[in-house]
Amino acid sequence: MGKYKSLRSANSKISILIEKKSVWITLLLCVLCIAVMVISTGVGSKFISPIDVIKVLFGRGEPMDQVIVEKLRLPRIMIATLIGASLAVAGAILQGVIRNPLASPDVTGVTEGASLGAVLFIFLAGGTVSIHWMPLASIGGALAVTALLYVLSWKQGVEPLRLVLIGIGLSAAIKSVSYMLIISGPMQLADRSLIFMSGSIYGISWDKDVLTLLPWVLILLPITWFQARNVNIQMLGDDVANSAGAHVQKHRLILIVLSVALAGSAVAIGGAIAFIGLMAPHMARKLVGSSFGSVLPVSALLGALILLVADLVARTAFLPRDVPAGVLTAAIGAPFFMYLLYRNRNRY
Repeated sequence: MGKYKSLRSANSKISILIEKKSVWITLLLCVLCIAVMVISTGVGSKFISPIDVIKVLFGRGEPMDQVIVEKLRLPRIMIATLIGASLAVAGAILQGVIRNPLASPDVTGVTEGASLGAVLFIFLAGGTVSIHWMPLASIGGALAVTALLYVLSWKQGVEPLRLVLIGIGLSAAIKSVSYMLIISGPMQLADRSLIFMSGSIYGISWDKDVLTLLPWVLILLPITWFQARNVNIQMLGDDVANSAGAHVQKHRLILIVLSVALAGSAVAIGGAIAFIGLMAPHMARKLVGSSFGSVLPVSALLGALILLVADLVARTAFLPRDVPAGVLTAAIGAPFFMYLLYRNRNRY
């Protein structure tokens, strides 16, 4: 038991077993994430040193630096952190519940369903309804696609490989519907939707974007972490989970809804940013093992780091162009997905 630390409530009704290695890795990733956020905030057409960025954050920076950091760059850094964490945790849940290492919101069509919901919101309610309602539209689209995916995949149960393959086809079909809407719509809305479909966090603001997504993340991530035990039980298989007294179908529905809500709310703000939900959970399991109590926070931090670095490279390596971060994550994630397909070719 030297590897673990037990935490109990005063009445001993709540007990949490924490692996010490996972705690240290989580703390290290927290420090690394903060460092990348500070460095990324200072990098751009005007370089601001990390020391000056920290001065601005404490209200002691130069007026020009304060405008650049607080108004232009920091909202983008914050939204990249929130979106990366949400997509990574959503992917980790799907991989655990479906028991398939190939599962992720973008591979199974959840991201495209959320994108279609957001595009419909832009076309049908853009300018008349508050932007703060867009996450609900995205989550609704993602839930509809998830339900359709299960119906199409069901044949005396849902086999993991069948679900992934149907998800890939469904994702392509939904994406084509979204692009048809974009092509047929007004030019102004079409431009906005096209940028959204490419997965861009350009032009982020505090009130319209960060404050819209932040409540969803602050509520959903803790709830998801408290469901980690149910994910561990689900990974043992339905028969073992039922024999252990778990309510398998009830817990599975709750976990899938949480995953869809996290992915849908993230897509509503950042667009169709691909493959973070696939890569981050795999990297987390390499670092801390398969226990979801450790995998979920580490996945969240790794997802945030991936999107922070991708956005930093995308907006600085191709100046004066600001390349959408989703283009870079797709360029990295597509080969990673093919590698996973090859490695798991004899599994099913």
